[in-house]
Amino acid sequence: MSTPDTTDDVVRELLLVMPRLVGRVKRLRPPEQLRSLDLAPRHLSMLSLLLLEGPLTVSQLAGMLGVAPTTMSLIVSDLSRKGILVRREDDADRRRRIIDISAESRPAIAQWLSPGAHAWRHALSPLSPAQQRTFVDTLLRYEAAVSTATETAPQDD
Repeated sequence: MSTPDTTDDVVRELLLVMPRLVGRVKRLRPPEQLRSLDLAPRHLSMLSLLLLEGPLTVSQLAGMLGVAPTTMSLIVSDLSRKGILVRREDDADRRRRIIDISAESRPAIAQWLSPGAHAWRHALSPLSPAQQRTFVDTLLRYEAAVSTATETAPQDD
């Protein structure tokens, strides 16, 4: 009779797979037209949201990404100047701006980021919705724990 993996066994396996996973993600080079833009992870998250959700307001983007609306507005302004994003008036409320990926940039961004979304769908498809939620919650707890650990770790001078 086999015994289930202990937490230490699973941690050991995760410690081996995480660097490989991060390395593979880092090797996903942006398309040529985006390489000179020096995009940070927060840009990728925002672009992924716009691909998956469609056009959103600055406030919606800020809420989904957990950043201040002023920070999101600065990111949107930067990428708008570079032609990656477009802003338009909200037909329902002319004071609000709707943000979307520009038509010129959408194909390159979709080609670059869609494989990640497809890989997540493939990995999550065998799981029930409750198991998928548990997986995401686990990753969020891990992120929080790593963040706390790095904030309290002694700094090398």
